[in-house]
Amino acid sequence: MSSPARWAPFRREAGPKPPPPARGIRMKRAGATWWGKRWVEALERMAPDEAGRLARGRTYARAGRTHDLEVKPGLVVARVTGSRPKPYKVILTLARLDDATWAKAIAAMAKRAKFAAELLAGRMPDDIDSAFQNAGASLFPERPEDLTTACSCPDWVNPCKHVAATHYVLGEALDKDPFLLFELRGRTREQVIEALRAARGGAQGSRRARVGRKSAPCAAEAPPVATVTLGPMESRDFDAWRGAPPALDVALEPPRSRGALLSQLGAPPGWTEERSPAELLGPLIRAASERAREIALAEGAEPAESPRARAESR
Repeated sequence: MSSPARWAPFRREAGPKPPPPARGIRMKRAGATWWGKRWVEALERMAPDEAGRLARGRTYARAGRTHDLEVKPGLVVARVTGSRPKPYKVILTLARLDDATWAKAIAAMAKRAKFAAELLAGRMPDDIDSAFQNAGASLFPERPEDLTTACSCPDWVNPCKHVAATHYVLGEALDKDPFLLFELRGRTREQVIEALRAARGGAQGSRRARVGRKSAPCAAEAPPVATVTLGPMESRDFDAWRGAPPALDVALEPPRSRGALLSQLGAPPGWTEERSPAELLGPLIRAASERAREIALAEGAEPAESPRARAESR
């Protein structure tokens, strides 16, 4: 029969569970973006039979029990306050892509202007993983060996609820900053953007060189450079019109859609009003634009004759 002392470290200590620390990260929703969802799905594929532990992990993540989250190339370290006074240490290790794989992925991304435009704008292109698949890899963990997890808790099942809580918190962090995916795979945002710019610049430069070699005329066929000879001119004639200026026909039409720009921009950071900027500022901007149009049209109209001028003309 097993000794009770042997299992003592694995029994929950008596007393209430410690509250979440003040610095805890309270997850609201993980997987709000397509890349965050892919990250969450990776954990769920690892533990298809551990729905209960994953649910408890989500509860821990929402309660703010995960804290001291640190993301490094290929490594995530966090602390999770569980049943014991001392927090558990969680480590997630993601396989870093080697230099050759990154070079192939960057070259594939450089061939599409959409990738560069969206990445520079802080968005993750929908089909960016195709560039990594062309390099024989994936930006997301897809195989068991791509993602390994460890926790200092006594639970022998992996992933435990502490690992799950960290994974969900990281999923929400990825929603906010997709470039953490690059860092987990071994490259910072600056390294990827710089390599992408260099690859696109080199490709465009070589393409311009090829076009130049095909279309540049021979020196003997080059057309003569046109020259201009200025005649004598008096200083008083510098600002004089050579002829009558052209008539300008300007039409000031009211906008087809009012407040469209405000609607597109949405609410700025820190906006606390219940009404949106378009609802609150739209009427003021419309009134100002209509008044500006009235003033502009009035300036182009014939001046109205005053009553005194009419009386004098009689």
